[in-house]
Amino acid sequence: MGDDRRLAAVVALAQGMAAAHTPRQSWRAAALGACRALAGGFAALSVWERDLGRLRVLVNVGDRAADEEEFPEDEAYPVHQFPEITEFLHERWVAGGEPNAWVETAQGPAAGRPGYCHQRVAALRRRGRGSCVVAPIVLHGRAWGELYVARSAGTPVFDRADADFATVLAAVVAAGIAQTDQLEEARRLAYTDALTGLANRRAVDVRLEEAIERHRAEGLVVGLVVCDLNGLKRVNDTLGHAVGDRLLERFGSVLSLCGAMLPGALAARLGGDEFCLLAVGAPADDVVKVADDLCRRAAELELGEGVACGVACTADPIGEVRSARRLFRLADAAQYRAKAVRAVRPVVAGREGPDDPVVRLADEPSHERTAAERRRFRGRP
Repeated sequence: MGDDRRLAAVVALAQGMAAAHTPRQSWRAAALGACRALAGGFAALSVWERDLGRLRVLVNVGDRAADEEEFPEDEAYPVHQFPEITEFLHERWVAGGEPNAWVETAQGPAAGRPGYCHQRVAALRRRGRGSCVVAPIVLHGRAWGELYVARSAGTPVFDRADADFATVLAAVVAAGIAQTDQLEEARRLAYTDALTGLANRRAVDVRLEEAIERHRAEGLVVGLVVCDLNGLKRVNDTLGHAVGDRLLERFGSVLSLCGAMLPGALAARLGGDEFCLLAVGAPADDVVKVADDLCRRAAELELGEGVACGVACTADPIGEVRSARRLFRLADAAQYRAKAVRAVRPVVAGREGPDDPVVRLADEPSHERTAAERRRFRGRP
């Protein structure tokens, strides 16, 4: 491949990764771009998991074998199967070396320093491939993973020039991964409460809208628990805001613990002393049981005065739920009633008969409520 074509291939790879919106899209763009740049038939991107001592495959593209999924869930290999990578794990290049790519063939090494690698050669033969080039990916001065590109048996074998070019491609991939990681971190922060580490209101809005859409389309059960932490103002006024923050953090941990009992539930801090738990697909009684446990645990905290907790679930007799806003209003009204009557257990919308006061309060226009009932219901910002 000429210099101009290689430059164009590098640019195309970088642009493909820059256009990705998720890590998976970025991984796929990296593998596809490298595969095309090196005229390969197959490519994979893998990450080294130091804590588990293994190489885990993130994506496979191109002519995949029967046992190669595009985004495998559990394709991983123990590090001891790849002795040539051990030097990279120990950051050999920090002392002056370079993480250069190398070539393996179905008959043994063709170019590069590491030498014969039984596992890679065996894999080439088993999958009908003639050669591969392996390029370590270095991120922030450490081995992040590797880029692997293979050609089918009977096609030209990779050479030293291909290995050098793969080293360049790996550096481009590393830059793309770094950019993706930064974007993911920015997205994570945008949807995370800084104090508690729980999801924030924005995350709840997005997830609840998606859940209600599925409820309308598939009949999926959606449950929402809204909590108001009692006594936070008193703690702040008498013990200081640092202690108040500690109360918020501790309750956040309790909420997270309880939410873990509902698979896939989202625990969030809405702001101030208000929290919520969003459960998708769980039976209504399970959601109420978790809310009850939450109230009990909150009452046992040495700080604060327990929690006022309201529950609304689409499986209960609360009428048709066509919008996220209505379910939020119902859960909020239930929480408001729990606070008004100083309930030590959750108040559940729709479970007090045909004239349920929570449902009535949630559905009445605000200007028709009595002064005692007036409350600003949380809507979408």
